[in-house]
Amino acid sequence: MPEELDERKRKILHAIIRNYLETGEPVGSRTISKYTDLNLSSATIRNEMSDLEEMGFIIQPHTSAGRIPTDRAYRMYVDQMMEEKDREIQELKGMLLQTEDKMDKVLKNVAHLLATNTNYATVVSAPQIRGNRVKFIQLSRVDENQLLAVIVVEGNVIRNEMIHVDESLSDETMLKLNILLNTNLNGLALEQINLATITALKEQAGIHSDIIGNVLDAVAQAIRSEEELEIYTSGSNNILKYPELADQEKAGELIHTFEEKKALAKLATDKLSDEQSTGIQVYIGEEAPIQAMKDCSVVTATYELGDGMRGSIAVVGPKRMDYDKVVNSLRTMMKELERVYKKE
Repeated sequence: MPEELDERKRKILHAIIRNYLETGEPVGSRTISKYTDLNLSSATIRNEMSDLEEMGFIIQPHTSAGRIPTDRAYRMYVDQMMEEKDREIQELKGMLLQTEDKMDKVLKNVAHLLATNTNYATVVSAPQIRGNRVKFIQLSRVDENQLLAVIVVEGNVIRNEMIHVDESLSDETMLKLNILLNTNLNGLALEQINLATITALKEQAGIHSDIIGNVLDAVAQAIRSEEELEIYTSGSNNILKYPELADQEKAGELIHTFEEKKALAKLATDKLSDEQSTGIQVYIGEEAPIQAMKDCSVVTATYELGDGMRGSIAVVGPKRMDYDKVVNSLRTMMKELERVYKKE
C-alpha cells in the first residue's frame, strides 16, 4: 500500500474498488458511507475521494457521477490482496504446526479463518474414524482395586478408562485377560462386536466377566458415535450481511441451525460416510442438503488425515457467493490440514 495513503483513505479506496467490482457502476460517497466502518459523513468521504482522485487512484467519468478505480488502484489492490493471501497461508501453516497436537484448537481456528476470509458462514467437523476398528487393548493394574484400560482404535484414537475391581488380580490373571481381549477384539469394528462375541468373552473370563463388560463399554465410547461428532462453526452472523438472506424468518432459521448444530452434524456424518464424497462439491439452492439452507449455496470439502481419519468443511453463503474465492480457500485449508497431520 503506498505510504501516502492513511488508514481512512485506504479503507475508502478499498470500498470503492470492491463496490465497483460488484456493480460495475461509478461509486458515490453515500454508498461508501455504508461500506466502511469509519462512521464518516458523506461530506468527509467526498473530501477524501477528492484527495484520492488527485493521487491518481480514482477518476470521475462523468460530471456529478461517482468515481471508478484507475489502473493504479487496481494494481495496488491486487498486490495487496496477493500479499494478504500469502500472509494468511503462512499464518495458517504456522498455526497448524504450532498446535498440531491440539486438534480442537486447530479446527476452531480453521472455521474462524475461513469465515473471516470468505465473509460467509463456515462449518468444520472433527475427523471421524472410518472402519472404527479396535487396534489394541491393554489392561494395567493401578492399585489393588483399580485397573486402567487403554483402548486404541483406528486413527490412533486412545481412550483411557478406570475400572474398579473388588480384589487384587494376579499377574497371571492380568496376562490372561489381556490375551483374551486382544485375541477376540483386535480388528473388529463396533458393529461386529455382537451379543455372541460378548457372551463368549464373558464365559471365558469366568468370575472376571464384569471386567470384560466394563472394557467393552469403554471400547464403545472410544469409537465415537454420530451424536458425539464435534462441530465447529463461525461467521453465522455474516448471513445477515446479504439482503436475500436477511429476512427475519430465513435468517432466524439459518442461525438456529448453526447454533443447534444437530443438522450440521448429520450433514458432516452423511458426507463422511459417503465413500464417493471426496474433494470439493457445490450445492446451489434446492440442492442444499439442509432445508434451512435452500436459499443458499453450500460448498463442501472432505479432508483426509490418514489412518482412516476424515473430516468435512463447509462454507454457506448466498447463491451469488464468490465461488472461486471459496473453492481456493477450501483447497488451501485441506492441503494444510492434510500436510501437517497425515501420517506418511
